Amino acid sequence: MYLICIIYYYGDVGIICLKGINHLIAKRKLMSKKPMYRQIADELRAQITRGELKPGDALPTESALQAAFQVSRVTVRQALKLLTDQEIIESIQGSGSYVKEERVNYDIYQLTSFYEKLADRQVETHSEVKVFEVIPAGEALAEHLQLAATDKVWHVKRVRFIKQKAVTLEETWMPLALFADLTWEVMENSKYHYIETIKKMVIDRSEQELIPVIPNEETVAMLGIAPGKPVLEKISRGFLQDGRVFEYSRNTFKSDDYKFTLVARRRH
Repeated sequence: MYLICIIYYYGDVGIICLKGINHLIAKRKLMSKKPMYRQIADELRAQITRGELKPGDALPTESALQAAFQVSRVTVRQALKLLTDQEIIESIQGSGSYVKEERVNYDIYQLTSFYEKLADRQVETHSEVKVFEVIPAGEALAEHLQLAATDKVWHVKRVRFIKQKAVTLEETWMPLALFADLTWEVMENSKYHYIETIKKMVIDRSEQELIPVIPNEETVAMLGIAPGKPVLEKISRGFLQDGRVFEYSRNTFKSDDYKFTLVARRRH
């Protein structure tokens, strides 16, 4: 019996040992009528169930699995696709396959920032600003932001990441008169921290609506999702304590990374 260790790197060094894999696979070939890709999927699923592979952990590379299980790359890819279809793992283009993490629980009754929602999960998060510009409000935005059509507004578009995976696309419009010193760096971090800590403004509430939509080409590209796959879009207006509207925003969420919760009470 052989001991094959697949060593891979994901932050800290991680090691997966597939014990006696040659003997195990030979035995399965004699005893099981399951296709090899299903046997490989079963083995990886078992490691995830036992906690040897934890949410967010990287799986061994296709080459490593191919060598360990003595199968073709096509067979390995069939196994990984099966686990992906079962939402047990996920593939990140250019990075590899990972054990799927628990969905982000988005409590729509809590007005918190992206970073605040994920603080207790202790995961790496960051934002990439794609658009940062000043534009005229125009009629539609002026109505949403309670401005004149000729007033200037910030237009910011950013992608939010958990680890290296894009999960949310946010497009925001904010009155220039309220936030003349807004910077690219602020929007790479926490907008709410800037408003409350730097500007000393008090955020009161947000009016929101949540609808499923089919993403456009830009959203598909920025979030790395399949064309035609529905996403969830949240449109909101944020109000300060004095009643002024400080933002109008559109957030697009990947439906397989978020779950939305609310508490409904029966009227008596």
